[in-house]
Amino acid sequence: MKALSDEIPLFQAIFLRGVGAVIFLVIMCRMLGQLRFRYPPRDWGLLILRAVGELGGTFFFLTALFNMPIANVSAILQVLPLSVSLAAALILGGALGWRRLTAIFVGCVGVLLIIQPGGADFSSYSIYALGAVTCATVRDIATRRMSAEVPSVFVALIAAIGVMMLGAVGSLFTPWQPFTATSAGQLAGATTFMIFAYIASASAMRFGEIGFVAPFRYTSLLVALILGVLSLDEWPNT
Repeated sequence: MKALSDEIPLFQAIFLRGVGAVIFLVIMCRMLGQLRFRYPPRDWGLLILRAVGELGGTFFFLTALFNMPIANVSAILQVLPLSVSLAAALILGGALGWRRLTAIFVGCVGVLLIIQPGGADFSSYSIYALGAVTCATVRDIATRRMSAEVPSVFVALIAAIGVMMLGAVGSLFTPWQPFTATSAGQLAGATTFMIFAYIASASAMRFGEIGFVAPFRYTSLLVALILGVLSLDEWPNT
């Protein structure tokens, strides 16, 4: 998506990526016998809340990503393990011992060292990344509160529909651009990774202990640093 931003407007990319994800997930739900809509109102409320969190997170994250180095955006998103773990402890009564809380706090301090608020590399788009953290926290807590009878693939489908609708509305107000072979391949790759990320993140947050699962998000910072150097020629400072 970062490489695609040079050619394709944000909302056009979100909409077309969403279309691909929705088609794939509908087929997957149908094959698994999970394309059912008779769930309690409480679960539907949580599904809608999760979808709102997902589309808000998508907008804020991609806006920041299109305007900042990928490693900087990923660094700010590392506040998410702390926010999700604390929200789970406060709202869901999740286990969060002093050792785990200390480890998460140390990771958060490391993130602040990377962000350097007020420094020369700090961007106003950093606020968008923090908005993505807030939305993702709402998404993850809503996911956790769903009953086990709602399949993870169906959860991912509802989120994909919400994000697709966001792209559809936004793309009405921005001029569309033609695709090249390169940009089409980039969009296809982004769509594929997003589909499996939807399913994996929903499954992890629903069935894993949040205080244990959340810190694994720190690994994305290392991945983003490597990809930024290899693919985008974005070198981190010392």
